[in-house]
Amino acid sequence: MTSTPGVRERLWMELNTGIGEMRIISSVERNNGFTLIEILIVLSIIGILLGLAVPQYQMSVRRAREAVLKENLFIMRRMIDQYYQDKHKYPPTLQSLVEENYLKTIPIDPITGSNQTWVEIRQMPPVDEYVPFENPGVVDVRSGSEARALDGTAYNTW
Repeated sequence: MTSTPGVRERLWMELNTGIGEMRIISSVERNNGFTLIEILIVLSIIGILLGLAVPQYQMSVRRAREAVLKENLFIMRRMIDQYYQDKHKYPPTLQSLVEENYLKTIPIDPITGSNQTWVEIRQMPPVDEYVPFENPGVVDVRSGSEARALDGTAYNTW
């Protein structure tokens, strides 16, 4: 019973001419794995791609946080104005907006990661009147972060 020799056996049989043990490694035998240079090239290409992608990712995360901050400020300012329209006075605190169902919760400042860092801007007392001024209300709100935005302005000035 004769069997058909495989590629390696066939190559070996053709090269074993009896003049010594002369053996040529076939391309099938040589491709058992990757060479060190091939691995280094692939790793360097991956490193270059990561070097280009990571800063873009970080920038998009920062832009998203800024967009969320702008939206949160817009909503809270709109609810302060709505409170004033309804009650003819400004809310005493941001928490009173939640207590009176103008807001479900105080939103989180995406820059600081907390809802306790909002800076409440209080109503200024009238300058010309001598009427005692009691319970100044919150007329505006700002972020408590000292960091700078992508456009160079401070977040606490928005």
